[in-house]
Amino acid sequence: MTHCSAQTVGVDISKINLDVHVYPSGVTACFANDAAGHRALITWLAGQAVQRVVFEATGAYHRGFERSLAAAGLPMAKINPRQARRFAEAAGKIAKTDAIDAAMLARFGALLAPEIRQPVSQTLDEMRELLNAKNALMKDRTATLNRQKHLRNAILKRLTAHRLRQINGQLRTIEAALAALCQADAALQARFDILLSIPGIGAATALTMLIEMPEIGMLEAPQAASLAGLAPVARESGNWKGKRTIRGGRTNLRRAIYMPALVAIRFNPDFKAKYQAMLKAGKPPKVAITAIMRKIVLLANALLKANRKWQPKTA
Repeated sequence: MTHCSAQTVGVDISKINLDVHVYPSGVTACFANDAAGHRALITWLAGQAVQRVVFEATGAYHRGFERSLAAAGLPMAKINPRQARRFAEAAGKIAKTDAIDAAMLARFGALLAPEIRQPVSQTLDEMRELLNAKNALMKDRTATLNRQKHLRNAILKRLTAHRLRQINGQLRTIEAALAALCQADAALQARFDILLSIPGIGAATALTMLIEMPEIGMLEAPQAASLAGLAPVARESGNWKGKRTIRGGRTNLRRAIYMPALVAIRFNPDFKAKYQAMLKAGKPPKVAITAIMRKIVLLANALLKANRKWQPKTA
């Protein structure tokens, strides 16, 4: 396969296969989604003027493929599956097959030119897997505690208590592993220390921010707020103006920042003043808290960009 003009490659990723479509040449192929298949695909693309390889974020199925592309130096763009689906619907493609999805991804990349980004470091990738496991265990612990309140059988009570001890032990192991990985990476530890200097942000929140938003510190303020899902979205048409709401963004990041925002409202003078001013202006408490969450993200982004710790304002 030889094409001199710039080509955009769409790859639909499944557990077993990689369905490939090259745009505008229209050439298609299919490879196994394993190390050998990744090598075969990279060899197949060798010598081509590849503008970008476009694929959807598919959790565990795309990670090995993404690493292989990065090692080969291929430009790649990972996009949200919802964006890809909306694009296909807008293009009139109601049917959904792996081959159609690959073709739509290639057209998406050629027409909209999504940003080319490198994958996160191996350390952050490991930390994300640990954080996901931690979040799952915390949900399990909450569910177990709720069940425990209504148990009457002695055997079930004993088994539930054992399960809670097991969960707590596993959480401690994961938290220790997260801390060790962070400490082993000097650059990551320096960023962690900057976040930890912000009043209200503890170790768990700082780690979550670094893992869920690795771009933080390299973004403009509006980008940071939007990525976190804390930028109000306008809804206006003609003379009509609807209520602005937040949507999208990274849910786990917002959850991690909620409690620090409550702490900041009580103990950070600037944030407390902002919160009180919004309440006096008639804003609902939930809206005011969201504004404080946004200010925390913007502050963290600014401090990391400047590579400095938070300092209280001098009188």
